[in-house]
Amino acid sequence: MSEVHTLESRLLTTGTERLALLGKHADALMQGYTRDEVPLEALTDAALRKLLAARILWRPDEQSGVKLSPKVRDLIAEMLADETRRHVNADVAETLELIRSLVQSYREARSRGEYWQQEQQLLRLRQELDDLNGRFADAIDSLWQRLNSDFGFVSRLNDKIRENHRAQKQIERLLDGLTLIDFDELIALVGSDGTLRKLLISQLQQQLSQHYTSLREVQRRLTELMARFRQQQSQSRLVAGMAAFLREHPGFVPGNYARRSEVPALVNRATPLIAAAAPALDRHQDAAVLSELIRQLPAPVHSPQAVEAAQPAEQQLESHVAARQQALKQDVERFYLTVVDEADAAGAPGISALGYLHARELEWQDEIWLFQVIAEYQSLPRSEQRAFRLHQEESQASSYNHVRLIHDVTLTLALSA
Repeated sequence: MSEVHTLESRLLTTGTERLALLGKHADALMQGYTRDEVPLEALTDAALRKLLAARILWRPDEQSGVKLSPKVRDLIAEMLADETRRHVNADVAETLELIRSLVQSYREARSRGEYWQQEQQLLRLRQELDDLNGRFADAIDSLWQRLNSDFGFVSRLNDKIRENHRAQKQIERLLDGLTLIDFDELIALVGSDGTLRKLLISQLQQQLSQHYTSLREVQRRLTELMARFRQQQSQSRLVAGMAAFLREHPGFVPGNYARRSEVPALVNRATPLIAAAAPALDRHQDAAVLSELIRQLPAPVHSPQAVEAAQPAEQQLESHVAARQQALKQDVERFYLTVVDEADAAGAPGISALGYLHARELEWQDEIWLFQVIAEYQSLPRSEQRAFRLHQEESQASSYNHVRLIHDVTLTLALSA
């Protein structure tokens, strides 16, 4: 435990010193960011050695000067939102591999009861997920900012097409990175641990949904800008062509196309105007003209159509169904009376419902007949139900469920003791 605290304190001390170096030599570092090299006259020898040791500056070779390290240059570009130097990417595969390793370490520490180690692994896991989510958010934000700044001020069509192709490729890379996150794998990885499921499933899925929504907006904006640029390009080509024609023909005078009977199709682009008119009923001097116009209107001709008389509503179908239900009920009642009549003092073996149905050659289906026999028994009062014994011949439908299939019903008259 003491070794871990010693390592943590050393990390804090080293990190504080190097962040202080960034703030102390901020002017020289920003000059190196805007130029090719860092000006050495602004740094002492001791400061230069410290910056090189901290990997804030580096020297590619002996002939070149001192330059900013790539990580520091990227950090400054991110803080300044410098869209010309920010990188639109997110290394997902390496982060996912680290997340798998951290989850395994977390589960091993929990199984051994090492709670402090477990909390440390969980803290690192949260930090890695925050970094992953932040990289996606920064990449999408950088792409969105570039679409609304540099992308809209490209003068030539070829440059616009190249910018559009580059932006599409960046969107595809981000989508490919998001596709690498397999939630089925994460569910199997975290198992039943509630903390890991909330962290790696619920929260991460919500964050990815927001990233997908943002990417759709970026792509919609990209398509809109490209369509607007093509429209502006076509108009500018028309104006440029007209200017070139006037330079070649300085004496050209446009004709009065309004007075021509045949207007060129290129010029006749306006939609025709349909004049609106309405009769002025308050002008008495026009009453005769209006009356004549109304008399000249063709009278509407309606051809006669044969209409069949509606038939009165019939209740034949409902009455037929009610009659069949009553006939079925009466046949079941006769079946019960037959059971009572055939019972003797020694007891009767009972009568099969399907046997009775087939013996009497009744027209009912087997299922309907059995259903009505059981329903008639269940509708009897408790005192009358005790006079009969209803035995159902049934079997289990399948070994995978407990549904019972009734094949036949045997009704017996119960004899009192």
